[in-house]
Amino acid sequence: MQENGLIENSNAGNNENKGGNTEQQGGEGKKKKGKDVTPKEQTWPVPSVPIMDLFPNGNFPEGEIQEYQGLNAYRSTSAELKEQERLESHIYQEAREGAEVHRTARKYLQSIAKPGELMIDLCEKLEDKVRELIKDKFPERGIAFPTGCSINHVAAHWTPNGGDKTVLQYDDIVKFDFGTHVNGRIIDCAFTHYFNPRYDPLAQAVKEATNTGIKEAGIDVRLCDIGEAIQEVMESYEVEIDGKVYPVKAIRNLNGHSINPYQIHAGKSVPIVKGGEATKMEEGEFYAIETFGSTGKGVVHEDLECSHYMKNFDAGHIPLRMAKAKELLGVIDRNFGTLAFCRRYLDRLGCKQYLLGLKNLCDVGLVQAYPPLVDVKGSYTAQYEHTLVLRPTRKEVLSRGDDY
Repeated sequence: MQENGLIENSNAGNNENKGGNTEQQGGEGKKKKGKDVTPKEQTWPVPSVPIMDLFPNGNFPEGEIQEYQGLNAYRSTSAELKEQERLESHIYQEAREGAEVHRTARKYLQSIAKPGELMIDLCEKLEDKVRELIKDKFPERGIAFPTGCSINHVAAHWTPNGGDKTVLQYDDIVKFDFGTHVNGRIIDCAFTHYFNPRYDPLAQAVKEATNTGIKEAGIDVRLCDIGEAIQEVMESYEVEIDGKVYPVKAIRNLNGHSINPYQIHAGKSVPIVKGGEATKMEEGEFYAIETFGSTGKGVVHEDLECSHYMKNFDAGHIPLRMAKAKELLGVIDRNFGTLAFCRRYLDRLGCKQYLLGLKNLCDVGLVQAYPPLVDVKGSYTAQYEHTLVLRPTRKEVLSRGDDY
């Protein structure tokens, strides 16, 4: 997800303490502080046990830990900062539950996303699975934003509207981007899915670029420095497709972003090219570190039918004259609040003939539309994204898993 038409959004994977590969994953929990708890086991290949039931003691798998460097190296041993973390542990546990839901749901998605499947079926199966695993109940817990499944030259913000017949093809390269939340603590995480091995170098470039951004992130780090490091890694790659060699370009108008409770874009952007702002990251902040690579121009623009919408976080009271708009705003407030939604979600709630009301809400500034973002036709794009938190003593990559 992103703001104003822009996604807000070396290998860090060397750390062995990965969230998707801890002793607790898959239901194999540990005994915590004298509590003899034998959690249930997850069912496979179709997960059906809610994550909170796997960890009844409320201790969810910790993400990948990366130590701060340089002037911040002292943080890992500071007794004062360790105590501060202890007092904030409930925040991390909420985020970790959402991250474990994400890891489990995406493993399921990866097993069913095969050529010949309807994209709308894949999205709805994934979203139903997230609702089941997280025990969906607004506003406490649920889906944080619609499933992006942008294909080929479409980089972001495409999900099928009702009745769409798009079928996943062998030669497609898809960016699956979906989010979970517990008490508004959003996990924003994405990966690239494909079948044709010709995309390997493109995917590897973007994955390594994202890991570089994660490695560089930290307290008092300038955002512009992260962007420069990401671009250097990303654009060191090239990819050959159908006999033609393409340099991999970082999509310069897509970015990572800071995250606040119930606010997917909290004001700070993490660039993926050099020349960004010198604003610094701060202790306690959550970030989505996401990078996009392209064989095209490396710039995206809005195109295609819109599916993604979100109520403006700071929108005040605006009088509405259209009855349909008033009715729809009530549905949005009761079911999504300031979390993003899509037209399929309105269909699922039984809304009828809502497009004019939705347009009115956008026209008056209560709701923002987020159309698909595309590079030139014939190009191919890839994306990888993780959510991390800058804890007082160390950095935790919450959404890290065995897969990426």
